[in-house]
Amino acid sequence: MLMNNFLKNRKSIRNFKDKYLDIKILRSIREKCNEFEKEGSDKFEFLLFEDGERIFESLNGIGGYSGVMIRSPHYIGLNTKDNGEKTIIYGAYYIEKLITELTNLNVGCCWISIKDVDENIKEELFHMKSGNIDYLLSIGYPIAKNPFIESPTSSRIAVKDIVFKNEIGKPISIEELESRGLDDLFYYIRFAPSFYNIQPWRFVLKGDRVVLFLSYLSDEELNLADAGIIMYYFEGLAKTIGIDSKWKLVENHDYEDREYKYKCIGELKL
Repeated sequence: MLMNNFLKNRKSIRNFKDKYLDIKILRSIREKCNEFEKEGSDKFEFLLFEDGERIFESLNGIGGYSGVMIRSPHYIGLNTKDNGEKTIIYGAYYIEKLITELTNLNVGCCWISIKDVDENIKEELFHMKSGNIDYLLSIGYPIAKNPFIESPTSSRIAVKDIVFKNEIGKPISIEELESRGLDDLFYYIRFAPSFYNIQPWRFVLKGDRVVLFLSYLSDEELNLADAGIIMYYFEGLAKTIGIDSKWKLVENHDYEDREYKYKCIGELKL
């Protein structure tokens, strides 16, 4: 499936069949987890928990969004060995890459945040030798949806509100994006997932580079996992139009206006 179609149709699955995944599928998932760990970093690892009921019962009421835990037959935990920004960003990057592979296996999945769960509870539940798990991926066979019930759709931020020229707040014309062959890329990147669907990404075109920022309110906690998610999909979409570049994390000055703060994440050569 083309990345743009995959991204536009990507759905988080919150209802799973009460059925274990086939042993061959679980083996393929383990292989992909190992492959992406080696490709990514020694600062994170994926832990596959096959006893999903134990995980659900232990986290129900305290994990997920406002204590609403998703029940699934299995879970994959992102175990980060440190709290460094790079570790969190690329851990999320490779979770999304893993989600792409799971979709190809007809396996449904959904991100779950357990950042607010007590560390002692997590250590006892996951039997970790080291590190910390703030995110889980629920996985399993999705329950078929009623074809006569339309799924709710979420609104997407307009291209003009996420893409700027030279600095945040300075508009860029659609004609310029079209002339540079970037109009489709920025149209489809809006469908990338983000926690609570806040769509915090902002892009600034500077010459032959695009700089990525995350926007957040002063009283909000910045979620760096959203950076890794958007970086993965941006690279995939860019590749479909002949741009085979990777993001480079940078430490440029952050930015703020009257409403938001903006964390500079990285840049990519166009």
